[in-house]
Amino acid sequence: MIVHLRADRALFRFSGPDAHKLVNDVVTGHVPHQDEESAAAWALLSPQGKILAEGLSIWREDALWLDTHMSVADDFFKRMRMYRLRAKAEIEDLRESHRVGFSAKAVPGAARNRLGPVELGHHVIAPLSDTTDWSSDERPYNAARIEAGILHQGNDFPANDTFAHDIGLDILEGIDFVKGCYVGQEVVSRMKHRGTARRRPVLVTGIDAPSGSPILAGGREAGTTGQVLDGKAVAIVRLDRVTDPADVTIAEKPVSLALPSWATYQFGETVAEE
Repeated sequence: MIVHLRADRALFRFSGPDAHKLVNDVVTGHVPHQDEESAAAWALLSPQGKILAEGLSIWREDALWLDTHMSVADDFFKRMRMYRLRAKAEIEDLRESHRVGFSAKAVPGAARNRLGPVELGHHVIAPLSDTTDWSSDERPYNAARIEAGILHQGNDFPANDTFAHDIGLDILEGIDFVKGCYVGQEVVSRMKHRGTARRRPVLVTGIDAPSGSPILAGGREAGTTGQVLDGKAVAIVRLDRVTDPADVTIAEKPVSLALPSWATYQFGETVAEE
């Protein structure tokens, strides 16, 4: 089984009697318990509801292991230590000692990467010494997630710029609407119950332009592309501005738009104002 290194991921370990409560009270998603094998999506939000960090969490070796993009790792570590207060929990920065990987097929110790209706291979964590035979080619993972319509911070959007609904976390089970309060929960709940999510993930193909290029629909900017790989990307797009998916261009060249297979939204949708 080939494991592909995800070199842009930073890994943190939360242990101790209050570790689960600490993480559960701060992030958006369901936090795994010790009898759960699958990885779970999460996001750390600002009080205004913008994503500061996001990634996957798994339970292994009596601890929670969370990964996030390297670009926000220092801020994530700082904030989680602040939220810890007097909790009986230890937070270890494993950037120097461990690595995160992806495997299309199951490997020993890996967690199934299931984001709601999306199956995205297996999530692997290992000590640095056990990764010498891992492939350094990240293309298979990014090709798989782009094909599935999955957006990642750092690759596709910056920190403190995007709402959880914008990347579909409400559909991909990255938001637990049943548990109690967490940072930014009021904004997430309001967007759900008022139906005010107007920006959503969209698949874009036929791109001949760099990542971050504006998408024009009917001559109006509707969004920007995320990471471009083989002419494909996932973009966060204003649905109300795409009334004709055939009339969309990037860098003055026509491109094709399509909705992810898991989408519960449609082009041309208008939503209530905040």
